[in-house]
Amino acid sequence: MAVYPLALDGSVFGWATDAKETADVLDLFYAAGGDLISTAAHYAGGRSEIMIGSWLARHPNRDRLVIATKVGKHPDALGLTAKSIRRGVDASLERLRLDRIDLLGLDGEDPGTPIEATLTAAAELIAAGKVGHISAADFGPVALREAVKTARRLEIPGIEVLLPEYNLLERRQYEQEVAPIAVAADLGVLPRTPLANGYLRGDFRSRHDKPASPIFQGALKYVNRRGAAVLSVLDDIADECGQHVGRVALSWLLSRPHVAAPIIRVPGARALADLLPGVSLELTADQIARLERVTDS
Repeated sequence: MAVYPLALDGSVFGWATDAKETADVLDLFYAAGGDLISTAAHYAGGRSEIMIGSWLARHPNRDRLVIATKVGKHPDALGLTAKSIRRGVDASLERLRLDRIDLLGLDGEDPGTPIEATLTAAAELIAAGKVGHISAADFGPVALREAVKTARRLEIPGIEVLLPEYNLLERRQYEQEVAPIAVAADLGVLPRTPLANGYLRGDFRSRHDKPASPIFQGALKYVNRRGAAVLSVLDDIADECGQHVGRVALSWLLSRPHVAAPIIRVPGARALADLLPGVSLELTADQIARLERVTDS
């Protein structure tokens, strides 16, 4: 699937943003050419999917959009058993008001369920026309490698897309353990938390900067000497480019192999507008090298 270079994270919908703000964010994203909207069955207890479904009902050009959701963590369909996946998909389709999920995510490993059973159930949903493709979030390298091998052995659709936590401040695990598998299996990569919960957008420069919602609380763990050093380099490059620091952080991600579209989480339409021009920003080799030096630790 060819997608716009930024995807929209629906985890804030129904939690950090109300119905109007959610619609404003979706409208702006759509107007800019955005097409991939990513959510999960359990986000805001299902309200995220409901809000997206309500917005979709007002947009007849459904085929231009790529709707991604994840199953496995909603309390009514926990885990990745065949029964849970089927129940989760049916419930998500109802909340989203759709007859097909373009990209179905397996939301975390389920050690109690053989991956063969999980992938077989997902393949049956693809055959039934309810699902287009399969992705995986929070799969470690061992589980991911086994999933890839199992799909090949069974000759059924397997994981085609990864949703790892990956940004300038969280590089080591993905680059050392997961990226080699993604490259070898030719998997697309949609990085989650590409802006470190807002820290790499420049929203939290001291302990006095408080998040507007608990969903961005994770940014505060980066308010330290290392985080400040990274922001300093981002500030310098942003000045050189005449760009917002968040755009620079996104441009770095888009320069990485197999990264198709960072999934951005924003508190509102204004923050989204600040980031959208980042899709056309191309960093120089020197700028990329400086960012990697300051974050390679």
